Amino acid sequence: MAKNEEIVFGIHAINALIQSAPERFIEMWLLKGREDERLMPIINLARKYGISAQMVQRKVLDDKSKGEQHQGIVARVKPGKTLSENDLDDIIASAEKQKKSPFFLILDGVTDPHNLGACLRNADAAGVQAIIVPKDNAAKITGTVRKVAVGAAESVPLVQVTNLARTMKQLQKAGVWIVGTAGETDTCLYDVKLSGSIALVMGAEGKGMRRLTRENCDQLVKLPMAGSVSSLNVSVATGICLFEMVRQRGL
Repeated sequence: MAKNEEIVFGIHAINALIQSAPERFIEMWLLKGREDERLMPIINLARKYGISAQMVQRKVLDDKSKGEQHQGIVARVKPGKTLSENDLDDIIASAEKQKKSPFFLILDGVTDPHNLGACLRNADAAGVQAIIVPKDNAAKITGTVRKVAVGAAESVPLVQVTNLARTMKQLQKAGVWIVGTAGETDTCLYDVKLSGSIALVMGAEGKGMRRLTRENCDQLVKLPMAGSVSSLNVSVATGICLFEMVRQRGL
């Protein structure tokens, strides 16, 4: 596969990508004999846009998806546009045009593609306008991320920034209040105001936020933990925090 191409798999991921960007598809492979009610709408949609689809044996799909659960469908596509810090002003302006307060999720060094996919899914459900990640030492959009995100990778922009601390200052200048999660603080998530223009910062798996990221937060909060477990998976914690923000924002 060429460097400027990407393998996508999974029913929801491919369906969402056809709906949003059919021009990116190069070719598609389907499991031979799998023309059921889940795949037929995608097959018909592909035909509508003139996307080439081949019926193949399971091993071909297993090889192309590198052993990931592909649900009987794999595609080769052109890469999408990569967003950077230069696009944030447009995202904020678009939100304000729709009379919505800016709402962002910042992931500081989340490297597991399954966690990034789950965070995209959470963000889509909560109405987050973009997820912001550092360019280096962070998971990128891959076939695995798209499948876990079940379509949310196409609806929630992923903004890759060169300097996360500088981007946080850019957001603060635009009036965005930045709340970070940190186990060492005494302030509980449920005891602070989390409405208005806001960004939630989640740290890396196991390590938490980096020092500079923590220092650039306006507020630090923690989740109350009543049991013997000291922390939650980052995507689970992200969902809890985002939906407390949704509750307070009245969305």
